[in-house]
Amino acid sequence: MTPSPLPVLRLKPKTKPQAIRRGYPWVYANEVVTDRRTRAMSPGTIALLEDADRSPLALVGVNPNSKIIGRVLDGPDAAHPDQAWFAARLRKALSLRERLFPTPFYRLVHAEADGLPGVIIDRFGDIAVVQPNAAWADALLADLAAALAEVTGVTTILKNAGGRGRALEGLDDVDAVLLGAAPSAPVPVEMNGATYMADLMGGQKTGLFFDQRPNHAFASGLAQDARVLDVFSHVGGFGLAALAGGAVSAQCVDGSEAALDLAEQGAARMGAADKLTTTKGDAFEVLTALGEETATFDLVVCDPPAFAPSHKAREAGLRAYERVARLAAPLVAEDGYLVLCSCSHAADLSAFTGACLRGIGRAGRRAQLIHTGQAGPDHPLLPQLAESGYLKALFFRL
Repeated sequence: MTPSPLPVLRLKPKTKPQAIRRGYPWVYANEVVTDRRTRAMSPGTIALLEDADRSPLALVGVNPNSKIIGRVLDGPDAAHPDQAWFAARLRKALSLRERLFPTPFYRLVHAEADGLPGVIIDRFGDIAVVQPNAAWADALLADLAAALAEVTGVTTILKNAGGRGRALEGLDDVDAVLLGAAPSAPVPVEMNGATYMADLMGGQKTGLFFDQRPNHAFASGLAQDARVLDVFSHVGGFGLAALAGGAVSAQCVDGSEAALDLAEQGAARMGAADKLTTTKGDAFEVLTALGEETATFDLVVCDPPAFAPSHKAREAGLRAYERVARLAAPLVAEDGYLVLCSCSHAADLSAFTGACLRGIGRAGRRAQLIHTGQAGPDHPLLPQLAESGYLKALFFRL
């Protein structure tokens, strides 16, 4: 057998390789032999992962500066990733999205679940926004961008460097235009009958949250003739979907003036500007003030940022979710609906549901759980990686 020309990352004798063989995509730093040669690998190095007996396991991207020292890319006999390798992965990802969606507005690549660990790609028609949140992908970004243009035909590719994962990998936070020219205005995106304005250069994440699409649709189905409150609204995700579903009014609450301005632009494009109001402020303070006013709504949605982005933050995050539920529940009219969301992978569905029910109970309300939502199918789960199923949306009737 010809020795591999690649450097080697080797598991410790007590580290069992079964998880990797069964599809687990991460290798942790405390699971490998971190000798001088391992520590000398530059972030982004492509290496051969071996078990303790020197049997090849996988091709991995290495970052000695990360707790996740290795990310599984391919089988042990695969060639070093190049443009053709990326193109093959992207064609698989594209074939799924083209079957699912009639227009090219979706998450094209959902990291590990699409075979590109740490890589997020959202598509906005002829524009793609890439988040290379792992060192191996950042090092091979030119090949990735070339393959992306080849496979999809997009004419503009933007690098978004604002992901939390990049900081954990020790990567820069510098955005860039990799192909074409940056859009000079927000991009309109139509989903579920609503129009959203996505700021691809200065907005949160890649500019829009495609993951909530099916949950927006379910909420829209509850919104006929409803008065709606959308808290942590970003660019009007649930509020605009509710207006598309026949709501008589929607109030969007967010801490970002820019996001609320985009919500207003979206409502205007829908011909619903007169039905939308916006409130800039701290969500907890606004919820408290509305409670003191004894305001009520037929549909209340709270879709906060990740309160539990890590295991260390889990308990504090669950308390925050409980507080949201406690403050929001009194605002829901009798037989109205309360939607509570979490994008925290560290708080699983059971724990998040428990926190929400505690908050609703502390508010003196009784609840029926009528629907549990997750991310749309353009955000597939890798079954071996629980973290890929991060989004939860609970629909209660109070």
